[in-house]
Amino acid sequence: MRVMLDTNVLVSAAVLSSHHITTLLDELAEHHTIVLSTYVIDELKRVTREKFPGKSTIVERFLQELPFELTYTPDNIEQSGYPHIRDAKDLPILATAINEDVDVLLSGDDDFTALALERPEVLTPRRFIEKYS
Repeated sequence: MRVMLDTNVLVSAAVLSSHHITTLLDELAEHHTIVLSTYVIDELKRVTREKFPGKSTIVERFLQELPFELTYTPDNIEQSGYPHIRDAKDLPILATAINEDVDVLLSGDDDFTALALERPEVLTPRRFIEKYS
C-alpha cells in the first residue's frame, strides 16, 4: 500500500519524537511505501525553522534515514479540479495525493479527515493502526 504522509505526522515523528508515530513510521517503512511530496517536505522544513528553531539538523537526518518515494507537487493547482477543502494551504497536499493515486493519506488534520473521499482513504495515524495493524 502507498501511504502519503501529511506534514503534521512528520512533525510529530521528527521534531516532537512521538514514540507512537515513530513506531507507525517503522511499520509503514517495513510493510508499505511511504510517499512524501515536495510540498510536504518544504512545509516540514519551514515549520521546523519557524516553530522549532535548532531542530533543522534533526529533521534533515530524519529525512535522510526515512525510506520514501518522492512526488512532485505542482506550483499552480486549480481548486475546481479537486474536492473542496476548507484550508487552501491544504489543497497542494490533497491534489498530490489524488494525482499520485496513493491508497491512504495519513493526517491528523480535521480538514482532511472531514473529507468524504473514496480514494485516497484519509486516516489519522491512530485509525490507520486500528484498521491495518
